[in-house]
Amino acid sequence: MVNTNDLWEKMGDLEEDDLPHVLTNLFAVYEEKLKNNPDDKAASDFFKHLSRVLKLVSECNLNRR
Repeated sequence: MVNTNDLWEKMGDLEEDDLPHVLTNLFAVYEEKLKNNPDDKAASDFFKHLSRVLKLVSECNLNRR
């Protein structure tokens, strides 16, 4: 089982410039999974959650302006 606390710590230790690489790689992994199996629930859920988070961040950014 993956320890999410360890992952949070590793993410916190990353340089800011590395964060886009993490997101890009995650996107590519799940995109490939969905391409190979359009019924892959985990991949589909990843993109649903990503879409929701992007919308929330966009709304927050608009509210700050």
